[in-house]
Amino acid sequence: MKKTIWERIFGIGNQPISPMSGKQETITWKENLEAFKNIPKFFRLIWETSPSLTIANAILRLLQSLIPLSSLYVAKLIIDEIVFQIQTDKGNHLEYLWLLVAIEFGLVFFSDILSRGITLIDALLGDLFANESSIRLMKHAASLDLPQFEDAIFYDKLERARRQTLGRVMLMSQLLGQTQEIISLIFLAIGLISFNFWLILILIVAVIPSFLSEAYFNRSSYSLVRNWTPERRQLDYFRYIGASNETAKELKIFGLSDFLTERFRELSDRYYQLNKSLSVKRAVWGVVLSALGNVGYYTAYLYIVWQTIQGKLSLGDLTFLTGSFSRMQSILQGILTRFTAIAQNALYLQDWFDFFAMQPKIVSPTNAQAIPKPMQKGLTFENVGFKYPNSEVWAVRHISFHLNAGEKLALVGENGAGKTTLVKLISRLYDPDEGRILLDGVDLKDYQLNEYLRSVGVIFQDYIRYQLSASDNIAVGQITKRTDNQLITQSATQSLANTVIEKLPKGYEQMLGKTFTEGMDLSGGEWQKIALGRAYMREAQILILDEPTAALDARAEYEVFVRFSELTQGKTAVLISHRFSTVRMADRILVLKKGEMVELGSHEELLAKNGLYAELFNLQAEGYR
Repeated sequence: MKKTIWERIFGIGNQPISPMSGKQETITWKENLEAFKNIPKFFRLIWETSPSLTIANAILRLLQSLIPLSSLYVAKLIIDEIVFQIQTDKGNHLEYLWLLVAIEFGLVFFSDILSRGITLIDALLGDLFANESSIRLMKHAASLDLPQFEDAIFYDKLERARRQTLGRVMLMSQLLGQTQEIISLIFLAIGLISFNFWLILILIVAVIPSFLSEAYFNRSSYSLVRNWTPERRQLDYFRYIGASNETAKELKIFGLSDFLTERFRELSDRYYQLNKSLSVKRAVWGVVLSALGNVGYYTAYLYIVWQTIQGKLSLGDLTFLTGSFSRMQSILQGILTRFTAIAQNALYLQDWFDFFAMQPKIVSPTNAQAIPKPMQKGLTFENVGFKYPNSEVWAVRHISFHLNAGEKLALVGENGAGKTTLVKLISRLYDPDEGRILLDGVDLKDYQLNEYLRSVGVIFQDYIRYQLSASDNIAVGQITKRTDNQLITQSATQSLANTVIEKLPKGYEQMLGKTFTEGMDLSGGEWQKIALGRAYMREAQILILDEPTAALDARAEYEVFVRFSELTQGKTAVLISHRFSTVRMADRILVLKKGEMVELGSHEELLAKNGLYAELFNLQAEGYR
């Protein structure tokens, strides 16, 4: 691949910054500049975070930008006044000199107040912005579809957006500081231009090479970080499972620590070496090119000194001009360096907005229908087929059946038969790729989405063990009712979770899990009773239990399903269980094999058919003989 002029100059090619996967993206100057289109949107986010703090910050920075020129000019007046007093040998009329000194002291004092005020407001605004950014990210992620969370590309975007939440605070400070420095530069430039226009040109030309170097290396650094997003997620994963209470038992039993640490070391060392190579080249070229800036500065400095020796400038002028030139050089280098850093962060900002540009596909239609309350006919599957994202294998296909309102349906099949997939389709976490699902004769896609989701209560086999209080763990079933203690207690009683909670030292206020102080962990069966309580929290017309009792013993599971059967009278229910003693409680049983429906009927009917259900039932029964 042909190298660019910058790669030839700085000795950097595409290959060294490629990730282990071999995938590589090079950021061009055009992309770098296009990233600035996000700056106005970014400022709008800052403004929306706190208009009052944004205005206060702008005012303080505007005032602070006037301090450098004012201080240098007052210093010039002081030196000229001192020279005048010496030359005239007066020494008795120093009121004007002391006034100038007082003004200079006042400027220093005022500058300190402004700096502290800016620091304070930056910190407050930064904290608010970071919090608001995190809230925006969490809310937007929650609005996206479940298939998107099962896509590796989506996770790369989410990871980059998540990592940039705090980075946006840095960008905010950089942009505000940049504006302040540009205003200061303009005022200082006016003073130099009035003396000699060529000094400004010397200054600009001297810092351009250093600026181009920083811009190039910033783009290269961004390319490295972006290309390594999947590998960095692997590093985070190894770091987590290598030191987690959830994995500690298996790490000890299987002796996995050395294996995981070696995988982490190998991957992290590769990244370190690539980053080291880039950093070393950046430092070396930074020293070489910044030297040009110093040459430019001292060329101008010698010219000003020579003019002073020739009597064309006063000592005050010398102080003012050399001070202005020095400050301008420092500010201009800072502006250009910060510009490249802003350009780099603007690229990361593109990642942020790219994430928020992603939109869900499962949404309510424009004229969405209200959910019938109560359901009259029930759910109908018409030749439904579904494939998971990036998979060519049908998870379920040719599924057609009717679930009557108020009926209890059990799903049976070996692992991978498609039981949980059907549950997710009923819950509308997915939409079918083929066929359609009807509720009372109307396609689910025509109903108001959030209203339908509220009408379904599901407890999955991989439910979450929230590191919250026992009360909150149940209330997540309908979090808007988290202060309804009577409903929470009732739901806990219905799921038998009350037998667990009443034994805890703090009862419903007991923190569960070991992540936080005073937390108490529960057994698998106890956690499942807590999770079951969430289903009863919902005012749902359709209740689904997806193997939520797998950790319970046979007696406890039987009691749970007897209670479940009693409490779901008049409601539509779907349950998945591998225990046929539980399954036979259902009105009908749907049997799946390799994603297709093979049998449907009552327990007695399916035994009489002597098909797959009868085979599985007899196999399990044989194990108890």
